[in-house]
Amino acid sequence: MTTESPRWFKSSYSSNGGQCIEIAANLVASRGVVPVRDSKDPQGPALSVDATAFASFVAGVKADAFRA
Repeated sequence: MTTESPRWFKSSYSSNGGQCIEIAANLVASRGVVPVRDSKDPQGPALSVDATAFASFVAGVKADAFRA
């Protein structure tokens, strides 16, 4: 087990409008997960998303697959 702490960052595309998330990509190699949290509540809960699922989500966003 690793004791590595998440290193949180927000996308450079974020425009300080308060509707942002932060991720900690540094845990992919050691734990296989991408923690995700609300940037407005950094002390609040974080979701741990499987790295493969997160990569699929990002690919879907880039492909504009979630537009209604």
